[in-house]
Amino acid sequence: MATTEVILREKINNLGAEADVVKVKAGFARNFLIPQGKAFEANKASIKHLDSLNAARVKREAAEAADAQEVAAKIKGLKLNFTLETGQGGKAFGSVTSIDIHKELSAKGVEVDRHAIQLSSPIKSSGKQDIEIKIHADVTAKLKINVSAAGEESAS
Repeated sequence: MATTEVILREKINNLGAEADVVKVKAGFARNFLIPQGKAFEANKASIKHLDSLNAARVKREAAEAADAQEVAAKIKGLKLNFTLETGQGGKAFGSVTSIDIHKELSAKGVEVDRHAIQLSSPIKSSGKQDIEIKIHADVTAKLKINVSAAGEESAS
């Protein structure tokens, strides 16, 4: 199995960020990364190009962290309310999922990746909960949600 070293020009999930020197299968580099302009072959001449890529990476990461802090500040000030339909005996039909939370956040003007919402399992009971949202590698925000059963008054 032949591998080759390439230098990434941009962030690629599960592989690395720009200016990273990574070992990949030769076919992946030759058929995808290099033709798509996502990487270039690591050799003596290209190693010199790393400084400019590192500068771009630092600038991008600083901007992403600042944006994440702004989103976290917006989330801390929010409180979302959800209502679950219930049948006889108070048994809940349905649940509150990360998709529901994502839709409510979008409606309030807060855009986050749906997969950033750290919900271990759908919420099937009423009550108040704090949901963790991992906005950035270093930035996490807690969102307060209130789930009430249909017919109950939502406690604010």
